[in-house]
Amino acid sequence: MNELLAVKDLAVSYGAIKAVRGISFCVSEGEIITLIGSNGAGKTTTLHALSNIVKKAGGHVLFSGEDITTMSPDKIVRKRLIHVPEGRRIFQNLSVRENLQLGAFLRRDKAGIKRDVEKVFVLFPRLKERIRQNAGTLSGGEQQMLAMARALMAEPKLLLLDEPSMGLAPILVDEIFSIIQKINAAGTTVLLVEQNAFRALHIAHRAYVLETGTITKSGAAADLIADPAVKAAYLGG
Repeated sequence: MNELLAVKDLAVSYGAIKAVRGISFCVSEGEIITLIGSNGAGKTTTLHALSNIVKKAGGHVLFSGEDITTMSPDKIVRKRLIHVPEGRRIFQNLSVRENLQLGAFLRRDKAGIKRDVEKVFVLFPRLKERIRQNAGTLSGGEQQMLAMARALMAEPKLLLLDEPSMGLAPILVDEIFSIIQKINAAGTTVLLVEQNAFRALHIAHRAYVLETGTITKSGAAADLIADPAVKAAYLGG
């Protein structure tokens, strides 16, 4: 498999606090990779650093073989590294349709955009029913679906998903994880940050465990599910 993302010695500090302490990891084309760890471990900060939303204190990031370490966030989006942030961050006052159109704002292929709108409606049929509705009136689960659908409209090579199941009812969590697998099966590589380690490890190919800004374990997701230390710390024993 071709390496899509290579992160080397990534460090991020907030003043005197070292949030990420020189971590290295990689993501190959076609994989679902998950970063698991407790609150404050540095998972969200890592995604922010990849998108250059926060400044790096050190390290390098290569995406499709190109150094994007200091590239501006808008240029990173143009490279099709697309970030679905924690908390959804949809455009509340715009309709579902308008949110999807904004996801495709860098594209000029009208036929392709139309085709991809239909594709996301197959994945998220509830959004089709609410296409004219203001996004702010959707339920939490529907807003999460819209955030993911909007990201897919940008044709991501790599989709960064930050806590997609946060605050959702269990039945919706099942649906979101099933959709992540479908997105991956259709050819999109996924880097998933997720508090629900049990669910994340069940859909991921490989995983990295973050503790206080350091990677302490990594390996095949199936191996980490069986690891006694991971079980005790993150999987409820």
